[in-house]
Amino acid sequence: MVSRFNRKSEQWRVWVANAPFKFMKSLFIIQSWRRLLKYLFPILILISFFTVLLVDSFTPAITEGGGFSAIAQIPRQEIRGVWMTTNDFDTLKDRSKVQDAVNQLRRLNFNTIYPVVWNSGYVMYPSAIAQRAGIQPFVYKGSEGHDILADLINQAHRKGLLVIPWFEFGFMAPPTSELALNYPDWFTQKRDGSQTSISAAGEVMWLNPFLPQVQQFITNLVLETVTQYNADGIQFDDHMSLPEEFGYDQYTVALYTKETKNAPPKNSQDAAWVKWRADKITAFMVQLNKAVKQRKPQAIFSVSPNYYDFAYKFHLQDWLSWIRQNIVDELIVQVYRPNLQSFVANISRSEIQEAQKIIPTGIGIMTGLRNNPVPMQQIKSQVRAAQERGLGVTFFYYESLWNDALESLNERQVGFGSLFPSPALRARVE
Repeated sequence: MVSRFNRKSEQWRVWVANAPFKFMKSLFIIQSWRRLLKYLFPILILISFFTVLLVDSFTPAITEGGGFSAIAQIPRQEIRGVWMTTNDFDTLKDRSKVQDAVNQLRRLNFNTIYPVVWNSGYVMYPSAIAQRAGIQPFVYKGSEGHDILADLINQAHRKGLLVIPWFEFGFMAPPTSELALNYPDWFTQKRDGSQTSISAAGEVMWLNPFLPQVQQFITNLVLETVTQYNADGIQFDDHMSLPEEFGYDQYTVALYTKETKNAPPKNSQDAAWVKWRADKITAFMVQLNKAVKQRKPQAIFSVSPNYYDFAYKFHLQDWLSWIRQNIVDELIVQVYRPNLQSFVANISRSEIQEAQKIIPTGIGIMTGLRNNPVPMQQIKSQVRAAQERGLGVTFFYYESLWNDALESLNERQVGFGSLFPSPALRARVE
């Protein structure tokens, strides 16, 4: 017992003797860490900053199945798109050509395809809605009898490209279409009673966007497209509108008179008359967006109008109001101007700047028509102008990227390859 006490007493004396040293040692370690943190702190701040940048520009990885992982769409992702029109049907109907097109677009760092699904009063896919309405006496099919829209979506998704079907004709239809012939009461008219106007697609009639039957028909077609296919959204362009001289049909006149206690003005550009009709179209678009989101909440509700002053005053299309009411997920403004100064002036408008703070925003650029090729240099200068302003681009249309061009196929492909030197794939949400 005594020896054990002596040993413990000795241990105590040693501990007491070493205590100041241990204290000084701990103090030294603490001071050393403080000095180290003082030097490391700026480095840690820089690491955090660059980590945020890397996460912001993150591109989803391809999964083993060839698809992309489900990640919520990041706001203001750069749009690099191309429209596929009825002029591209020779490509769309051939599986091998679709594969070549998708591979080429992916190699050139495009990220979105907008295939036409509603043109000239007809849908470009097997549609029960169109069949029941008696407006589709034929079905567009691929060369192997396959569904061309389903094939394009499947092939594009395997390469990480988004596919947003394009409801091109909106409320417009040719007078010779089954839609116009079978449902004449669905169409509106001018004050003089005439029912047609001349568009880029030729002579057309306009469905009455204020008529409940028309609204239901268009909604049914849109919902059919959204639910029948694994598409990434739906797009409406400058034809989801009404030329300002229309709206003098019996139904619309009666509705306006009932709500305002006045007959529609003789002047079709009267401010109150323009606003009343534009507001009605906006109300329909709000309901259409709601219906789409109920079926597919993550569907991209895309619009591709003309610049705002023209769209509102001459086509009753108040797309800025649509954006402010939060029903637009993506905006592509058509600016088909050969003159660079005019092009820059249009893409610099305040409403475009307002939109790009909220949603992915791009500019529609003309790459050529069959009888009107566009030089590669003009395309390059317009793309650069858009990119300098933080805007994406979408080209009209696929075949004119390389065919019917002033330059050789190789020159065009090299030219487009220089526009997007690095990938910018857009995340898909299943």
